[in-house]
Amino acid sequence: MAIIKPFRALRPIPELVSQVASPPYDVINREEAYQMAKNNPYSFLHVSKAEIDLDSTINYYEEKVYEKARDNLIKLIEEKVYLKEEKETFYIYRQIMEGRIQTGLVVCASIDDYLNGIIKKHENTRADKEKDRIKHIEYTDANTGLVFLTYKVKEEINQIISKWIEAKSPVYDFTSEDRITHTCWIIDDKSIIQQLVNLFAKIDYFYIADGHHRAAAGTKVGLKKREQFKNYIGKEEFNYFLSVLFPHNELYIMEYNRVVADLYGNSLEEFIRKISEKFTIEKYSDKSPYQPEAKHVFGMYLGNCWYKFTVKPGTFDEDDVVNSLDVSILQNNLLAPILGVQDLRTDERIEFVGGIRGLEELERRVDRGMKVAFSLYPSSIEELMEIADAGKLMPPKSTWFEPKLRSGIFIHKLSE
Repeated sequence: MAIIKPFRALRPIPELVSQVASPPYDVINREEAYQMAKNNPYSFLHVSKAEIDLDSTINYYEEKVYEKARDNLIKLIEEKVYLKEEKETFYIYRQIMEGRIQTGLVVCASIDDYLNGIIKKHENTRADKEKDRIKHIEYTDANTGLVFLTYKVKEEINQIISKWIEAKSPVYDFTSEDRITHTCWIIDDKSIIQQLVNLFAKIDYFYIADGHHRAAAGTKVGLKKREQFKNYIGKEEFNYFLSVLFPHNELYIMEYNRVVADLYGNSLEEFIRKISEKFTIEKYSDKSPYQPEAKHVFGMYLGNCWYKFTVKPGTFDEDDVVNSLDVSILQNNLLAPILGVQDLRTDERIEFVGGIRGLEELERRVDRGMKVAFSLYPSSIEELMEIADAGKLMPPKSTWFEPKLRSGIFIHKLSE
């Protein structure tokens, strides 16, 4: 039984929403964020990546960064850039990217559902990044970024949301600089809200698509507050974290490609020979980069040349839901044994490039000093859910969801 709760959002006034809404903090670096926000005092990047307003030498995890985030949020509220919803509501958040539509419901999800495994994860979190989000939540007293959840599609929910969209005017409708359209509606009818609460209560599980650190941090902050307020009853805002729920069949996953700094002491000939032991490899004759068109097929950019290689049968366990993933096959049969990349979370010799950046980004990185790049076929949402249902984890950097959810459109305060 999954629990969702309406909430009184802090949200931008409609006239400024397009200037406030920003990319998530974890998909752009400091310099990119600085350039985006330098001429825009309303950008939510001043809150989500407050280091852009401090000296460029500052460590991202210094207390000053979190203090600045808090102060910048207070300033946006005081300057009436944000308004506070008068009553608890749900919100519909629709995104359109290159004609593809995904429509989600913005809610508060239960930290108890996270603790009890009703909200399922498919990745481990890193302690340093989790601590960073905990501090950000504590200093701002808010969930400032959405946890991207999905669920197995339920037609009754789709029908309610579709009817509401047809009957109501949106509160927000804008196109961001990356040409993605963002449209939002307020659901403020108590009977409709209760219908949705009841329907989601019949759903067995939610799955974290993106935002593992935000979910973990929101839960740990809630637990800390329960220690502070021993007489809590469970309805307090700190018992929930900000989320958006999308039906699984509307989501689009792109590949998450890899770039490695060196050949781990191998000559080019040795490297190709070792790859050939477990893969069938050939030069790609086309002048364009090679984008794999099926599972178990990979592209490789090395020495100003693209290669196509396919894993040989019997070199992996086809019945193992994790080890049969392409990211696992590449890791277990090539990155670890040939290139010495044992830990994807800590090895500084490897970089990860989301599919949205294109294969030309792989070429650029290799041409500028990295040694070899790999293009992959994307994992599927069904694979993600199957792995989560089995209580297993995907390798790090297995999925790249597009479009990304904009930050700053909805804020969930932990105390009223």
